[in-house]
Amino acid sequence: MLLTFKQAKQNILETATNAKPLTNQTVSLFDALDRIAAIPIISPIDVPGFDNSAMDGYAVRLSDIQQTKTLPLASAIFAGDNISNLQWPEATCLRIMTGAPIPIGADAVVMQEHTEQSDLGIRFLKEIKAGDNIRRCGEDVKKNSITVDTGSKLTLPTLSTLATLGISEVTVFNKLKVAIFSTGNELTPIGTPLSGNGAIYDSNRFTLKLLLTKLNCEIIDLGIIPDDPTQIKQALVTASNQANLVITSGGVSVGDADYTKTALEDLGQINFWKIAMKPGKPFAFGQIGHALFCGLPGNPVSTLVTFYQLVQPLILTLSGLKTTDIDFRFQVKAATDLKKSIGRVDFQRGRLQIDDHGELEVVTTGQQGSHITQSFNQANCFIILEQERGNVNKGELVTIKLFNTLLK
Repeated sequence: MLLTFKQAKQNILETATNAKPLTNQTVSLFDALDRIAAIPIISPIDVPGFDNSAMDGYAVRLSDIQQTKTLPLASAIFAGDNISNLQWPEATCLRIMTGAPIPIGADAVVMQEHTEQSDLGIRFLKEIKAGDNIRRCGEDVKKNSITVDTGSKLTLPTLSTLATLGISEVTVFNKLKVAIFSTGNELTPIGTPLSGNGAIYDSNRFTLKLLLTKLNCEIIDLGIIPDDPTQIKQALVTASNQANLVITSGGVSVGDADYTKTALEDLGQINFWKIAMKPGKPFAFGQIGHALFCGLPGNPVSTLVTFYQLVQPLILTLSGLKTTDIDFRFQVKAATDLKKSIGRVDFQRGRLQIDDHGELEVVTTGQQGSHITQSFNQANCFIILEQERGNVNKGELVTIKLFNTLLK
């Protein structure tokens, strides 16, 4: 009996969670984009480091405003000014600029648009409340607080925050080492003329390298391995000795020349082989020595779908990311009929769009065969059709999952 997609994914994530954590390294902030924090990052300072003005306007004492709505102007404070010796007479206001320090005694900053000038000074036109337009010390980040937790991805906004703290280096997990190779006598390297009627280009390995690059992995490319049991076994040994994860393309189906699965059985263990999903039924997952193994199908679409749905969360978990599977799914109406056979969950390629009435709908991107790479070119989502569901008629609700940045 085939393993369900849900069971397969659970098996993969449980295995990844129990794997030995990666070692770590310290890198410059500039080199840390999309890396995973290996230890908590503690703020060395308060941000802001002092109370300051959020607006160009006027600093006031509420006690003065309660006496009169017009106050003479005493002086001005600019960003960067040292106000330790500032003299501020009672019953006056101070001109203050955005980012300038708040003087002792000031209860609020009134934005200049809510004032007008007169011969008597500055007239305040609206009600003023304590704390108006004042950025308090530590309001954004407090000193000694955890700014980034272990297992967090260091995105551009996160790194920008760390830069405001004056942090120049961070400790991150080392990049996951992933060894890849393709199997098949029919495969020809890209850029080399095809020879013979059965020859095809090794597009899968090219695709895998792009995907792994986007996931910040260190890639060990072992090239194309012929359909020879000895060479495939040696490639698996070499790969498992160098990498945390081994990914192959082809050789895990049921043909006479599909040697990868057999070699894996001899060298390590197979957690499962074959999943009730389409495309991607012949997907193998196991372990060789200390390295995990994923055997992807040979058809291009099957390779891409299984990588996205199963290998991607595996890599993110192994890389140390805490949250790896935020699954934003929702239902919309199908704008076209969809063909579906009962028995496997089907990941069809679709395009989410807005119909003439301003409502969301999803359309198929055409033929869904595992060799039809064009089905991805116009797609922006997966249409996920449940295992026991059959054909879908136009107008029925279907579940979709928008592509994440891996496919954008």
